[in-house]
Amino acid sequence: MKRNVTLALQITFVFVGTIVGAGLASGQEINQFFTRYGYKSIYGICLCCLIYIIMSYMIISLSIRHRLNSYNELINLVIRPKILGQVTDAITSLFLISGAAIILAGSGSLLHQYFGFSKWVGIILMVVISLFILLRDTKGLIEVNSFIVPSLIIVIVTVFILHIFFSRDIVSITTLKNIPSTKNNWLFSCILYSGFNILGCSGVLVPLSSEFRNRKSLTFGAVLGAIILTVLTMMINIMLLLNVPYISKYEIPLLYIANRFGTAIQIMLLCIIWLEMFSTEVSDIYSVGKTMQQIFNISYKKSVVIIMAIAIPISQIGFVNLISILYPFFGFISLIFMVQCIIFFIKNRK
Repeated sequence: MKRNVTLALQITFVFVGTIVGAGLASGQEINQFFTRYGYKSIYGICLCCLIYIIMSYMIISLSIRHRLNSYNELINLVIRPKILGQVTDAITSLFLISGAAIILAGSGSLLHQYFGFSKWVGIILMVVISLFILLRDTKGLIEVNSFIVPSLIIVIVTVFILHIFFSRDIVSITTLKNIPSTKNNWLFSCILYSGFNILGCSGVLVPLSSEFRNRKSLTFGAVLGAIILTVLTMMINIMLLLNVPYISKYEIPLLYIANRFGTAIQIMLLCIIWLEMFSTEVSDIYSVGKTMQQIFNISYKKSVVIIMAIAIPISQIGFVNLISILYPFFGFISLIFMVQCIIFFIKNRK
């Protein structure tokens, strides 16, 4: 019983850590996909939670039933025609490797911008620590998220409580409803965002399901993770809504909000953003490493080193054009993945 509870909590932390990333922890992703839609963003966040739970259950069930070991096996199992599955697999791998490279560049920029270090200090620091964790395989993935996610929860909840306390005179349902929206299609934005995250998260859910093969604990962990993620997202979204339109001027909206609470809170938030970049780096490379292990029949550790060696030089290239192409493609195929995964699951229920 204790072992099952421990496993469920570990899956919860990995689930949250994989999806959060620096974009969500900084408030930028929440602003882009939710806050811009005004109070209706609250509906979108709740719907995301439901999608996370349903899709995680399906991915875990299919992974255990069909003995899948990596996301490419899941993609090629559920997506038809076969050529579309291969394209989806390739774009997903490209997206994850590019994401890992961007995080390296982002780590360098963050430490350079806020602490004055050379960009290479941030990059090398991220590479060294990531490899140390990645070479510990699944154990390393679980350990790092078991530390980072509780820290994330503490910092976000602290900032939220402080913000609500000092803004209690203006916080009400009426205030939130009166906040103007700059976009209208909140439903599509919500589905697109959840699709991005679920397809990316499958990279860790499939190997974990293969390794532990405990459907109840895995599912409970994913459900709890989805709920925690929803609560954190809702807190960030409410803080951002209460600071419209000022947040639109800042790359890290939460840092603007935390500014009024002193330097210590700001430094804590910056540390959490860097740690979330780190956890995403580990999750992305872990996912692709497990896939390379299956496809090319090489060891997981060699795969990880090769992926990191590819990501380092790519992190020095101007990425705007590459990402502007990959992101829309990834968003499109993530929707295809979700639809076909649901169809496959229903058709093959036992």
